[in-house]
Amino acid sequence: MTAAPPLTSHPDPAAVQAVLDRLFPLLGDRLTVSREVRAQHGRDESYHTPHPPDAVAFPETTEEVAAIVGACAAHRVPVIPFGTGTALEGHVIALHGGICVDLSRMNAILAVRPEDMDVTVQAGVTRKQLNEHLRDTGLFFPIDPGADASLGGMAATRASGTNAVRYGTMREAVLALTVVTASGEIVRTARRARKSAAGYDLTRVFVGSEGTLGVITEVTLRLHGIPECVLSAVCPFPTLRAAVDTVIETIQHGVPIARIELLDVNQIRAVNAYSRTEYTEAPTLFLEFHGSDAHAREQVATVQAIATEHGARGFQWAETLEERNRLWQARHNAYYAGLALKPGAKGFSSDVCVPISRLADCIEDTERDLAASSATTALVGHVGDGNFHVLFIFDPDQPAEIAEARRLNARIVERALAMEGTCTGEHGIGLGKMPYLVQEHGPQGLALMRAIKQALDPLGIMNPGKMVG
Repeated sequence: MTAAPPLTSHPDPAAVQAVLDRLFPLLGDRLTVSREVRAQHGRDESYHTPHPPDAVAFPETTEEVAAIVGACAAHRVPVIPFGTGTALEGHVIALHGGICVDLSRMNAILAVRPEDMDVTVQAGVTRKQLNEHLRDTGLFFPIDPGADASLGGMAATRASGTNAVRYGTMREAVLALTVVTASGEIVRTARRARKSAAGYDLTRVFVGSEGTLGVITEVTLRLHGIPECVLSAVCPFPTLRAAVDTVIETIQHGVPIARIELLDVNQIRAVNAYSRTEYTEAPTLFLEFHGSDAHAREQVATVQAIATEHGARGFQWAETLEERNRLWQARHNAYYAGLALKPGAKGFSSDVCVPISRLADCIEDTERDLAASSATTALVGHVGDGNFHVLFIFDPDQPAEIAEARRLNARIVERALAMEGTCTGEHGIGLGKMPYLVQEHGPQGLALMRAIKQALDPLGIMNPGKMVG
């Protein structure tokens, strides 16, 4: 099929009505045109302007998703997959209207295989739901982006989070997918084998595709054994550079640390106010160690020695599960804590990732830019793998504040790309980072991505206007 021109406007109302007429007998009250429901599904956690879809569908099976997409393809009506709406780059905003496919009712855990250490779930299962289900198996799913995101959404955005330094990202966690293609066909991308050389890696084509190539309906994931010992701590430093140098040396020493998170002074101050904690207001590392009791304590000793050399002010330990959960919940609430620094504000986050050897320079140069600006910011990062975020907090009614945030973000991205880094380590492209794709991949790389998009979605109905346009 020849690729159609990109969608640039809403579909004809008659086309939308034809899709609704075809789907109402199948879905009944699980297909709605309610203004309130549409508004809820036309936005995410980002600052981007909301755009509601024309209707929202709530399928319960892969076959129903296939019927929805098939109907939309027949009338060239956009399809926007929706998980929990926690994305940060405008992924679910219905720029050109269409049908939002809310997968939240596809929340069944289909098979847990402890002997193979894997699990198959429907796309609407959230990470917390999965770990609660696994609690008595001795296994857990480690990818932790903070929000209780759906696993289908996490696969679609190639999410990672606080545990990625040890356990990897969704790229490593996903073994296979069931996907509904843009023509409404159902495809399974792989078997459950831990490795395969059989043809193109279709799984990786869809992991990170952000709903622009198809709708992920089922996910098969690697699991890990729950560690015998878990030790968590908070450690303040005299400077950001000292904290980051500690991270770099820890990684270069081969310490298999599970989490190592950086918060700057502004972010610590925000966390204390929002989560009612009393951490020292200084550049701070949040750390966690997994392993046997002896191995975890050996890791602690190594990192303490490195931190001491860089002027660390001592470790504050979270001794119990309740204390550990409170510590990491405070870290996970950092985004909302940052927004609370300026009531009524909006925020958007940078998401660069650089080679670990360049991390200290990248953060130090960024810190100088921020110090010279009037912008309200907070810095936090999964620095064990070179990924950090600057949250820009601005008044949406003040164009000058938005412009300054964008200027600073552009400098951060350009700096990261000059250091052989990336414009997004985990949030994805969505709407917010589209201008940087050509800088990162070059015109030839972007053209190849668009060719893949056109081959798999020739009508351009899958989440149009995102990632590659």
